[in-house]
Amino acid sequence: MDRQIPDRKTSDRLVLVGRFGAPHGVRGELRLQSFTENPAAISSYGPLTDRAGAKAFSILAARAVKPALFVVKLKGVDDRTAAETLTNVEVFVAREKLPEVAADEFYLADLIGLEALDVARAPFGRVKNVLDFGAGDILEIEPVGGGETLLLPFTRQVAPEIDLAAGYIVIDPPAERAAPAFLQDDDTEAAASPPPSAS
Repeated sequence: MDRQIPDRKTSDRLVLVGRFGAPHGVRGELRLQSFTENPAAISSYGPLTDRAGAKAFSILAARAVKPALFVVKLKGVDDRTAAETLTNVEVFVAREKLPEVAADEFYLADLIGLEALDVARAPFGRVKNVLDFGAGDILEIEPVGGGETLLLPFTRQVAPEIDLAAGYIVIDPPAERAAPAFLQDDDTEAAASPPPSAS
């Protein structure tokens, strides 16, 4: 049976490209940290949005203060108080507005929605999100049988194959993360704990 490729509309996906920082001065300017490969390109994608896509931010002017740090002026943000409300707000751009990448490259947003298969090509789940807690990218997988999502490190060992055109990613999870903690065998924990010493 042919595997059905999920409908993953590019226009529905947002890519994290930066984060607003502290206000700069009293005229509504604020800092913007760029996460893009070419930091200055962040001002060329058109209006940025918040994570929900509900608010738009149009950059009227930008000047670099460090290689990936800019002081920007946003449309409609005219004083320091307004700028303060945006501190630490992450900004996104629609995937379709980003440059195309080489055949063997991809944006992390491209992974969201992929069908996850195990190494035997049996259904494993679906990629719900790609997270970053500061120690590397993490795949959040919704198991095929439902229940608690799995958090797996996004490495070549765990994800040895990705086929965006076919809509799948192969997952080879570390043994200790192959199932949510509450499904793991209690004997494993017991074996790992030394017996109490005799008194």
